Amino acid sequence: MRLAFMGTPEIAATSLVELIAAGRNIAAVYTREPRPAGRGHRLTPSPVQKIAERYNIEVRTPKTFKSQATVDAFRALELDAAIVVAYGLILPKEVLLAPRHGCFNLHASLLPRWRGAAPIQRAIMAGDKITGVQVMRMEEGLDAGPILLSEAVEIKDNDTAQSLYDRLSVVGAQLLVRFLSALERGVVVETPQPSTGVTYASKIAAADARIDWSRPAREIDRQIRGLSPFPGAWFEAKGARIKALMSRTAGGTGPPGEILAANDRLIVACGEDAVELLKLQRAGKGVQDAASFLRGFSLSASDRL
Repeated sequence: MRLAFMGTPEIAATSLVELIAAGRNIAAVYTREPRPAGRGHRLTPSPVQKIAERYNIEVRTPKTFKSQATVDAFRALELDAAIVVAYGLILPKEVLLAPRHGCFNLHASLLPRWRGAAPIQRAIMAGDKITGVQVMRMEEGLDAGPILLSEAVEIKDNDTAQSLYDRLSVVGAQLLVRFLSALERGVVVETPQPSTGVTYASKIAAADARIDWSRPAREIDRQIRGLSPFPGAWFEAKGARIKALMSRTAGGTGPPGEILAANDRLIVACGEDAVELLKLQRAGKGVQDAASFLRGFSLSASDRL
């Protein structure tokens, strides 16, 4: 089959590599345009663009699909299907209907739970025990199309957004290979999404990242892990903003935000129970374990965060 691949971040790059390794005919790759990155703010291609260029696949980086010329250029590819993985642009109906079989999206949740932009983070923050990846037929509604193939993945008690993202990337890439084989054989079964159980994974906002120590420890632990490594849940101590990037719940009680231990371990009282902060990062510094952090930033038991 003649395919287009549309994606931008690492999770999409993993899928692109797997499809190339499977010998798939990728006529063109669509990705977001290079953006400034690093201290020098140099224009940096997306992970997907880097992979496509390595394998000499044509790369297209339209800013939108609002122009007819962009839509016509897509249609001119005469595709059998388009595979979309975290692309970042809205595709109009003309584009969705252009390939012979249609456009298919790899989504990192078990729909209809966590439709939208941040399903991995929201699943951890909500305390879900199971998530997964699904291939769905794309329609005009937000992640509302029928499901064609699914794979469930356990969320572990120590998962961060990054560790779960990494596992879902691999499982999702393998799922796409299986899906395309089934599509070629004509054995794909479409299952409409249930009308109940719909939730939305809204983008992570600035307010989501600040730690409120009056909340229960289990919620703060999930917030920290769900936002690690980016944007990172944070708190203030002695006028400095500090990111907490790994944690676990711990025993102990005290006023919310009071430090219960600050030797080789950093334990903070919450509204219920306490949280042990395992990895931290100050602005402009590298990530440190609690013991290393405390050697360079003085905190004492009974200090309040």
